[in-house]
Amino acid sequence: MNILDTIVAHKQKEVADNKQIVSVQSLEKRDLFQRQPVSIKAALMHPGSSGIIAEFKRKSPSKGIINDQVACDKTTLAYAQAGASALSVLTDHNFFGGSVDDFLSARRVNNCPMLRKDFVIDEYQIIEAKSIGADVVLLIAAILDPGTIAKFVTLAHGLGMEVLLEVHDEKELLDNLASGADLVGVNNRNLKTFDVSIETSRRLSALIPDGIIKVSESGIEQIETIRELRASGFRGFLMGQRFMEQTDPGLACLTFIQNLKKG
Repeated sequence: MNILDTIVAHKQKEVADNKQIVSVQSLEKRDLFQRQPVSIKAALMHPGSSGIIAEFKRKSPSKGIINDQVACDKTTLAYAQAGASALSVLTDHNFFGGSVDDFLSARRVNNCPMLRKDFVIDEYQIIEAKSIGADVVLLIAAILDPGTIAKFVTLAHGLGMEVLLEVHDEKELLDNLASGADLVGVNNRNLKTFDVSIETSRRLSALIPDGIIKVSESGIEQIETIRELRASGFRGFLMGQRFMEQTDPGLACLTFIQNLKKG
């Protein structure tokens, strides 16, 4: 079993357990369930937007501990103040060291669009995302069939949230172009091997129709890479490790965005 299969198997048990602890009805009664989501599409398309979706990520299966010394609320606020267009917060605990509490702490201090980053395999998680104040949910094509993705997109839209559909190759992209997802994220990291290649974004960019916002994910380290990806039509750039591996992720984000704007 590869890493992705292991994560999904664990997530299935985790979601089943969570359903027994907190019902859908309880989720729908939470105050944040009534909150009006903020559009990440609008944020990324806004003139002068950095396009940076800054991610809070303590660890990963490929890198182990990245940074477990900083607080989610302070770090994400610093990201937003640095000029990030949106935020991404990992809520998977077992493999990425995140939690719903991390997301809630970031939500309390930020008004910008926030992506709930997790391995969504059940409608329950989408409803839960709404209940913690998420503006965007991630759907990973590698772990969901096209019919399920379309169903999940409809549910998320019905709750006022947008959807970032993550793909890794041509088949995943072409199989899901009719899903109705608001954004397509090309993950440059192969989730089965965790190898990274920016060429994945370059290759798939021409296949993504106009009207769907393109987001490049993983392996973005250099200013020049973002400039090249912008030339290919990308408007969003999800970056986590680049900032989190620094002692002060917020300062690292600020420096990066300042240098990006100089060009």
